[in-house]
Amino acid sequence: MPLPFLQTILPVLLFAAPPSGGDNPLLAPWKGPYGGVPPFGEMKVSLLAPALDAAMAEQLAAIDRIASDPAAPTFDNTLAALERSGRALDRVYALFDIWSSNLSTPEFQAVERELAPKLAAHQDRITQNAKLFARVAAVYDARETLCRTPEQQRLAWLYHTNFVRAGARLDAPAKKRVAEINARLAGLYTGFTQNLLADEAGYVTWLDGERDLAGLPPAVRAAAAAAAEARGQPGKWAVLNTRSSVEPFLAYSARRDLREKVWRNFVLRGDHGDAKDNKAAIAEILKLRAERAKLLGYPTHAHWRLGDSMAGTPERATGLMEAVWPAAVARVKEEVRDMQAVADREGAKLTIEPWDYRFYAEKVRKAKYDLDENEVKPYLQLENLREALFWVAGRLLDLHFTPAKGVPVYHPDVRVWEVKDGKGKLVGLWYFDPYAREGKRSGAWMNAYRNQERMDGEVATIVSNNANFVKGKPGEPVLLSWDDAETLFHEFGHALHGLSSNVTYKSLSGTDVARDYVEFPSQLLERWLPTPEVLSRFALHVETGKPLPQELVKKIERASRFNQGFATVEYLSAALVDMKLHLAGDRPIDAAAFERDTLAALGMPRELVMRHRTPQFAHVFSSDGYSAGYYSYLWADTLSADAYEAFTEAGGPYDAQVAGRLRRFVFSAGNTVDPAEAYRAFRGRDPGIGALMRKRGFPEPAAAGAGAGPEKPKPAKPQ
Repeated sequence: MPLPFLQTILPVLLFAAPPSGGDNPLLAPWKGPYGGVPPFGEMKVSLLAPALDAAMAEQLAAIDRIASDPAAPTFDNTLAALERSGRALDRVYALFDIWSSNLSTPEFQAVERELAPKLAAHQDRITQNAKLFARVAAVYDARETLCRTPEQQRLAWLYHTNFVRAGARLDAPAKKRVAEINARLAGLYTGFTQNLLADEAGYVTWLDGERDLAGLPPAVRAAAAAAAEARGQPGKWAVLNTRSSVEPFLAYSARRDLREKVWRNFVLRGDHGDAKDNKAAIAEILKLRAERAKLLGYPTHAHWRLGDSMAGTPERATGLMEAVWPAAVARVKEEVRDMQAVADREGAKLTIEPWDYRFYAEKVRKAKYDLDENEVKPYLQLENLREALFWVAGRLLDLHFTPAKGVPVYHPDVRVWEVKDGKGKLVGLWYFDPYAREGKRSGAWMNAYRNQERMDGEVATIVSNNANFVKGKPGEPVLLSWDDAETLFHEFGHALHGLSSNVTYKSLSGTDVARDYVEFPSQLLERWLPTPEVLSRFALHVETGKPLPQELVKKIERASRFNQGFATVEYLSAALVDMKLHLAGDRPIDAAAFERDTLAALGMPRELVMRHRTPQFAHVFSSDGYSAGYYSYLWADTLSADAYEAFTEAGGPYDAQVAGRLRRFVFSAGNTVDPAEAYRAFRGRDPGIGALMRKRGFPEPAAAGAGAGPEKPKPAKPQ
């Protein structure tokens, strides 16, 4: 249950005395090597609630001291003091969040339901403290004299903006109502997430024999067998209700009836009309968000969410999406025609349905490009690709990984590496948790357990990458699809963004940047997977050890724009529905009807569905995180496509000068500068949409030159 603003105002430092809370080990500063590490060896769910209660009390006491300080507000006695507050809370919350995402047992879920509203109320008690905000505003108003560095001025802007956007200027009744809404939303978000986890764990498709396995390649069969054995069914095969299990099955299973069953289980998560159905929660979430936005002075939730983004307004974000949508839909129609032709030639006597799309797309790929995904998969071993990530980090950003020693983990699957720069200085730890398991949320992500900073001394960051690859039998290599390999690089890009951070203040550190900018470094890093340097060194056959043949590399290059219609429409439909849901204001929303009617109005091709249907759209309904913000992936990919062309225009993907600018102005800068200014410093100009369209193989719009894409709008309110 992410709390983005809470994380902004609660820095993690290691050298404060723990608050009162008995002998609870979760409250203590982290001990051990690397400046201290999370105490997973002492972690018990029963300790979480008392630890969070004590840590919240400790921070509120610190807030009261700051707000009541008789001295005139200064940067040091107000903003720096806020940066130092909440140290214990941030440590305990990091553990809480790790358990929520990775080890969500029934015992933990009960604690989570209790604590989520408390955490929201705690956040409001800080942002609604009138005396505290008066001091923050005083420093902000006099920032040119009270702040000694540009970074301090940026921190003053960030605190002031966040307080105002949270309702610091409201009158008492409005503040009270905002707090009530936030507490209720916290509970709804927790319920949404727990319902989704239940549907992912509760719907497993069991395969009993060769007839059920028809068409599945050896790697997919092995993963299904391992999943069944892990669930106490040796000798059977299990298709789990998670993307990493479902998508390979849909791509290869010759059993159309089973494809439909697996597809329906997946797209109906949270939508079964039972106790775990999420549609009623969605309606209430949307209603409360709309009410809160109006109280805060914004016409809709979308306007509130985008007020501090690069896009600035929903209209700019929607404009980018609508510029890409027609070309993507047109490409889908071409793809469907190709697939239907294959089905007709084979005498399948069917009309392409959503559960057929991936299956026949693979046939078209093979026919058009002589490329079979099964030819590539034996070369994509998880461990080799992890080494590839390290190699790219070294070449591109001068970061170097070695196994860490003496570091506790929260699950046996987790491994840890220490990370140093080229001068041998420790920059952080990287935790890697790659495998699916019950109680772990689906998808892939990056977390920061501790942000880099140096306000009171150097503090090294701690980051993690988490995924849901299907684990094989002991000692058996895990093979990835090309899409999974891209996901691995994407999430590692987030990790490198955190590990490269080189700022003074924790609140400006690492990936704590605008939502539609944070995906830029991660989407950019995907471009290094297909480079010859990576493939020749790390794409080694699981049996022969030989590198990926050049002939196959060329096939991958020729097919790089294949199925872009599907990928773009699948994503964009979800992003557009998200935006339109949050532009609807306070009118009552029936989630199912709104989704259906909006897609019909958009001209959604009937042969595919949104990447995340509303009842399972965790990006949007498990927190405020990506609400009215799922467009961010397209916005950021506009930046990443343009940025990669900076490399191709120079000496190639490993050009040292371009890489140096990338590290200095993007990866290490955090939120110390406006993201549009940071991009211009790297690229020398604003981005345009042309590179994005070229990357996807779509026709370029007439105004595709520099500046036609997401350049910086006028300053966003509030100021």
